[in-house]
Amino acid sequence: MKKDNKDILKHEMVPDHVILSNSEAKKVLKKMDIQMEQLPKIKSNDSVVKSIGAKAGNILEITRRSSTAGKFIVYRLVQD
Repeated sequence: MKKDNKDILKHEMVPDHVILSNSEAKKVLKKMDIQMEQLPKIKSNDSVVKSIGAKAGNILEITRRSSTAGKFIVYRLVQD
């Protein structure tokens, strides 16, 4: 059986995911006044995490769009 290789990042229900640089991550943590370990987690084997090439220890910026809330940004720490 042939596997259908669709790009999950283009699916309308998948929010935008961006890997933050070290300097961007430090700014976010400072602005939020938290330690990296306090961020919500996302598993390194998550399909989107694998698709964008994120590794354990990376911080992701996830931009969600909603008809009621508009655009909002959340952050996740990638862990094994």
